[in-house]
Amino acid sequence: MQHFDTAPFLRHGLVSALLCCAIALALTVSGQGAWDVQLAYSLGIGLVSWLVIDLGRAWLTRASHAAWPPGWRGLLLVAGGISAGYVLGSLIGKAYSGSAQYLPHQQGTVWPLAITIAAGGGVSFFFYSQGRARHLQARMAQTQRDAAEARLQLLQAQLEPHMLFNTLATLRVLVSTDPARAHTMLDHLIAYLRATLGASRAVLHPLAEEFDRLRDYLELMAVRMGPRLTYQLDLPDALRTVPVPALLLQPLLENAIRHGLEPQLAGGHIAVQARTVSGATGPCLQLQVDDTGVGLSAGAPGTAHGFGLTQVRERLATLYGAQSALELIAASAGGVSARVTFPLKSGPPA
Repeated sequence: MQHFDTAPFLRHGLVSALLCCAIALALTVSGQGAWDVQLAYSLGIGLVSWLVIDLGRAWLTRASHAAWPPGWRGLLLVAGGISAGYVLGSLIGKAYSGSAQYLPHQQGTVWPLAITIAAGGGVSFFFYSQGRARHLQARMAQTQRDAAEARLQLLQAQLEPHMLFNTLATLRVLVSTDPARAHTMLDHLIAYLRATLGASRAVLHPLAEEFDRLRDYLELMAVRMGPRLTYQLDLPDALRTVPVPALLLQPLLENAIRHGLEPQLAGGHIAVQARTVSGATGPCLQLQVDDTGVGLSAGAPGTAHGFGLTQVRERLATLYGAQSALELIAASAGGVSARVTFPLKSGPPA
């Protein structure tokens, strides 16, 4: 059911009252009678018409999202509002002026009736055009939000199998070379999939859940790499409930391990941290993945433009637009820092 919006209702009333004042002034200047009497008639006719049409419009569209009753209902509503305004407003003016005449105009009823029809029809069409424009804008905005959400879900659906296939490929090797480690890795994979696939498919989730999934993934990789992989996760308590895109950082971890640590015989260390920074439009959340691997120059071709990074960039652009950024920074001592920044929104995800 559509919610009654008070602001447009009052705005329509104000516009109607101003138009009535202008009509009363024009009639007074043209010698049709005293200003206060013309104003009483004009306001009576105009405001009664406005109330009947606007309240009738709200009642007729209460069960839909339409801005105006469709077809003959809309035309009948305008005709009824103008008729009610003409009759009741004239009675109000007559009561104010104390005149025995139904209307104060010397030309009889044709001229004031024509003014009422023209003004009422013109104002109704103006309000109809405004309402329709707002309705179309709201529909377009909703369509864009639905499309963005569908795109984000598609991107997330692409990321999950990507990680799964990489893990299964590793398991295939370990089954023949190290069955014990393969068994341990399979246990971690089952726990990871249970936590990931059992969670809601919401576009956003709390940052604490993102870090939990990162820990699960790093434990999987630690089985494969053994002592060649060490890691540290740094999540301040104040940021645990901040909503972030699901599986946002996992592609960055995959890049750090595959292109940074694995080509290096000694392996290396990965550190993931979250912090707040100042942005151009307010506070931002910054998530950073640091590795001590071989670095960008020695990494595999396409490291900075691979599948995972492309997905991260597209998801950030869809959710946050130009307010977000993904940076890859070569560390002076070797390794890479992948840094994601986007506007900070506190509280649980919507």
